Amino acid sequence: MFYQLYELNHAMMAPWRAAADAMRLAYANPLNPVAHTYLGRMAAAGLEVFERTTRRYGKPEFGLPETIIDGTSVAVDERIVWRQPFCNLIHFERALPKTRTAADPRVLVVAPMSGHYATLLRGTVEALLPKSDVYITDWIDARMVPLTEGTFDLDDYIDYVIQMLHFLGPDTHVIAVCQPAVPVLAAVALMEANGDPLSPSSMTLMGGPIDTRINPTAVNQLAEDKPIEWFRDKVIMPVPFPQPGFMRLVYPGFLQLSGFMSMNLDRHLTATKEFFAHLVKNDGDAAEKHRDFYDEYMAVMDLTAEFYLQTVETVFMRHALPKGEMMHRGSRVDTTAIRKVALLTVEGENDDISGVGQTKAAQTICTNIPENMRLHYMQPDVGHYGVFNGSRFRREIAPRITAFQREHARSAKPPVPRLIKGGKTG
Repeated sequence: MFYQLYELNHAMMAPWRAAADAMRLAYANPLNPVAHTYLGRMAAAGLEVFERTTRRYGKPEFGLPETIIDGTSVAVDERIVWRQPFCNLIHFERALPKTRTAADPRVLVVAPMSGHYATLLRGTVEALLPKSDVYITDWIDARMVPLTEGTFDLDDYIDYVIQMLHFLGPDTHVIAVCQPAVPVLAAVALMEANGDPLSPSSMTLMGGPIDTRINPTAVNQLAEDKPIEWFRDKVIMPVPFPQPGFMRLVYPGFLQLSGFMSMNLDRHLTATKEFFAHLVKNDGDAAEKHRDFYDEYMAVMDLTAEFYLQTVETVFMRHALPKGEMMHRGSRVDTTAIRKVALLTVEGENDDISGVGQTKAAQTICTNIPENMRLHYMQPDVGHYGVFNGSRFRREIAPRITAFQREHARSAKPPVPRLIKGGKTG
């Protein structure tokens, strides 16, 4: 019922939002003499803040039409090459000779399925593109998936990762950012246990909750303080009509966003005040930076209830993976089976989502990876976001990832087919 009330409130605000936007355009019009006054700029600024505060933010675009390689601009074509009901696989195809593409690491970036869209990793992809052949998981908003497509849980997520690695072929390198660190590690362990020849050459785990018993954060403590029934009763809701996923049980994006913002509410309020001040001062560059960040931050997606609840219970309550108790379709996930896949773990010194040591724990539980095939790196002076984005990521972390992948490449890569369509797995 709460989801329906949220939708109703959004619909009721639509006329006011449209009126505010129209008035903002009028006050900001350079042909309007009032636009050049202090009061006019204040009115336009207030109206824009109101419109942005009450709108629903749609899925952003990656917007990466080109990359710079050896000082030359190279066109990039964003293409969907693999489809499933809950995920598309996007390839950022660079306009390069096949010989050059084959020489670069083929990289599967597994984006978080934890509220935000894969475009949150735009900076990650942008930093990797000059020296890597990049693919990324584009998870689908659960409210947009009809009930007829079935369910999607943590086991399905692991299956998807394995299928994508099979699709991409040998000598693929996988990067898991935040939430997918656990399912990616589980997928690789299952592939190695089965002697799968298409297991990745390397896996990079970045700011992920491998073992949340180590330096628990506020996010970890919330999961431990409440029983799983509390999450099922309080945050799981059916998708309202007329969305395509009508009646699908989900953890709604707007609830996730409320949780994200409440963790740093003072910072967001300060940012809004500064945005208002920049608009009044006609400081266009600073205002545009605010818009760019919040257009991405405020765009959220729903998660299927079964995926969310299974993840909370398995990762944050039972700590099943580091305990050696995680199961996938009746089989135990044995991280000691990993022998041929190189492991790089990356953490941020000031990470308040995945505490220091939580990702490094993968090095401890993957006991049979040779020492010369493993590396841990902690980036000083960055929080969770800085682990995979920003200037320090571009300058310090991305080059280490690429160097690690090149060092542990296994063989030449065959051509990758362009498109595969499929239904639900598992």
